Amino acid sequence: MMLAARIDDTGSLLVLPEQTCQRFTLSEIQSATHNFDEASVIGRGGFGNVYKCPSKIGSISEVAVKRLHSLSNQGAQEFEAEIKLLSKLRHGNLVSLIGYCNEGNEMVLVYEFMPNGTLEDHLRKADSALSWLLRLKICIGAARGLDYLHTGTSTQHGVIHRDVKTSNILLDANFAAKVSDFGLAKVSPIDQIRTHVSTCVKGTFGYMDPCYFYTGKLTRKSDVYAFGVVLFEVLSGRQAVDSTLDEEQWSLAAWAQDQIKEGKVNKMIDSRLTGQISKKCLKEFAHIAGNCLHTHPKQRPTMAEVVIKLESILSQERERTNFTVDEGRFIYKLRSFFRDKLGVMLDGVVESIYLMPDSTVGSESDFRALRMQLPKNRRLKHFTYAELVSATSDFKHKEHSQTLNEPIYKVWVDETTYAPTERGVGLEIYVREKKIDAAMPELDFEEFNHPNVIKFLGYCWHWQEFYCFYELIHGASLDKYLFGDPGTMSLSWVARLKIAVGAAQGLAFLHLRKLAAYTQFKTNCILVDTDFNARLSDYEVENLFATPDWHFYQEYRIDGICRCVPEDGPGMKSEIYAFGVVLLEILTGMKAYDVQRPLTTQNLVKWATPLLVNEVKLRTIMDPQLQHNGDTPKGAFKLAKLVSKCLQRKLDDRPSMEEIVQALCRCYEEEIKLVCAPT
Repeated sequence: MMLAARIDDTGSLLVLPEQTCQRFTLSEIQSATHNFDEASVIGRGGFGNVYKCPSKIGSISEVAVKRLHSLSNQGAQEFEAEIKLLSKLRHGNLVSLIGYCNEGNEMVLVYEFMPNGTLEDHLRKADSALSWLLRLKICIGAARGLDYLHTGTSTQHGVIHRDVKTSNILLDANFAAKVSDFGLAKVSPIDQIRTHVSTCVKGTFGYMDPCYFYTGKLTRKSDVYAFGVVLFEVLSGRQAVDSTLDEEQWSLAAWAQDQIKEGKVNKMIDSRLTGQISKKCLKEFAHIAGNCLHTHPKQRPTMAEVVIKLESILSQERERTNFTVDEGRFIYKLRSFFRDKLGVMLDGVVESIYLMPDSTVGSESDFRALRMQLPKNRRLKHFTYAELVSATSDFKHKEHSQTLNEPIYKVWVDETTYAPTERGVGLEIYVREKKIDAAMPELDFEEFNHPNVIKFLGYCWHWQEFYCFYELIHGASLDKYLFGDPGTMSLSWVARLKIAVGAAQGLAFLHLRKLAAYTQFKTNCILVDTDFNARLSDYEVENLFATPDWHFYQEYRIDGICRCVPEDGPGMKSEIYAFGVVLLEILTGMKAYDVQRPLTTQNLVKWATPLLVNEVKLRTIMDPQLQHNGDTPKGAFKLAKLVSKCLQRKLDDRPSMEEIVQALCRCYEEEIKLVCAPT
């Protein structure tokens, strides 16, 4: 049963809104845990015991139940705090609160069950199967969860966790990290004048920020310090505090900092990771972890900066690993052919022998030259018409695309070969059908990837029908966030800037071919995931890959705005105008054209453009959700001036996408520093 509930405890009142979390009866909890059977205990802490439910609770299976210990003095406050927070926060890297029970003297929290336990469990196992790449993935997930808490991207408040440690990082069936245990967390407005919260010192020794310990001033950078300790645990496999070692090594944080100062970073590596870490990535990882432990909180990075750095390290390591795997695939046959003769003399230098795809033998330099061409030939698939018919079950699986306003086909293919498979098996993708009335153009296809662009996987020609195969991403489009029903979705200023940066980076990438990527670029072309990362979808493949002597040029009007003009050539400057309209919608929270508004304000561009260059008048068009006490976010006027440049009537007066990306990145970085700056 879903309902609103009140918890009256320690003089405070907690009200949970409807549809937030489920309230269970004590009998349901007792039945699911077999009356709190000790055999079901999977964890113990200051709050109490955690049980895995061997049977369903209500209609839900696979849950974990945390029961308040009857002798706990502070458990009731922590119980209330955790429900307050988790009932509001939803993120892929935060553990999900399913429900609670507050009946008699029993206080119970019900969570989604994490089958792979805690990060601490795996680091303590002598036979841990956590590879370096998997550890990086886990660190990135946890960092994203903390970044989400700190920047208030779900609410107008930031959250300081206050107890970040490896035992509070849970792992799901796919080893995705989820931050848990919010009993000690503190909430503070993200636009507060004071940048700290004065509070009684609580936390876990070994992870506790020394500045917080000595002053009682809690900041987001206290979480950053604790996360730095987590990073060194992941790298070394050692505990945050280990009294079995020599006294000078008890504290992992102090020992790690000493090792860095002495240039002994390589001595810190967990023996189980031998040979898995490149020197460059080791240096970068130790550097970002060390910065998290900086004596002065202001010098520590934000969690957003930590995420970016860890993602860069993971990308480098994956590229290095993939190259090693590719090398192995080419030379494995040679071992049986040559055994002890795995080298040839070339100008007096011994080089490795490689078996090339045409069965000839080549040198390492030959192989490396070939490898540069492999992505084009391996990944971008030319589907035959028979494969298309098979994948779509003879075009039976047609659906209407809300973003394209046209029919599409959802199909399933093998993740490696892209060969058609049964529905529900492999990778789900979608197919667009396009009618090409003119003679078949010559298209110069090449594979390309970008983190802010939905992947183009392949194509099929059949007479004058052109089919494009795209990666299918499940997520809401930006227009749903901006113009959805009131109260259903809300985007903070930081989240909007992050989305704008991602969309700009994606469009700048598409513009590298010096051609317009869209027939009409709008907010519904921007997909947004749970981390507020933007990915561009539904771009026009034939526009991007057409040879110089053939292009699709269309002149059209959308929402009363001319988005393409004949003298615009390939149309990139018109697309920049359209991107400016999208930025204006992000800034105002209003549609580009809306007949529900008064007549003089129906065309947003015509109405709002004169107001963008006046900081005082800007308030009249700013989204009210972004204004606090009549004040707009500090970076709003900078964004408004950028929008004004994009909407210039003369094409040459509009900035390039590269310039737009740079301007948006500056706005985003300044806002992150402002939000997360400690005292």
